[in-house]
Amino acid sequence: MPKILLVEDNEMNRDMLSRRLERRGMEVLIAIDGAQGVEMATAEQPDLILMDMSLPVLDGWAATRQLKANDTTQAIPIIALTAHAMAGDQEKCMDAGCNDYDTKPVEFARLLSKIQALLGEGAVK
Repeated sequence: MPKILLVEDNEMNRDMLSRRLERRGMEVLIAIDGAQGVEMATAEQPDLILMDMSLPVLDGWAATRQLKANDTTQAIPIIALTAHAMAGDQEKCMDAGCNDYDTKPVEFARLLSKIQALLGEGAVK
């Protein structure tokens, strides 16, 4: 069962995504800001992180840079989730260390295929 860390400050987005991921057989851990996300990723060692980029306390860009600079978390794949779909935003996320990028509102089938690509085909039902 893949362990996914969802770092998201919007309650509706958290609820919708966590329920849909759990129905697909994933264990979902939740952090509500970037600092908590870094802390949980270090302690829990999830298989993948879904990182909102606009977060309180520590934004997703800074949290991703911290995770990628840490030997214990640098190999964890991170998918950036952002409502910012402006030119250059994807590049900015990738430059911060994200492995992939998806826009909000989340199109679940597309996100699921990105999760499968990073975890391997057999990891997601």
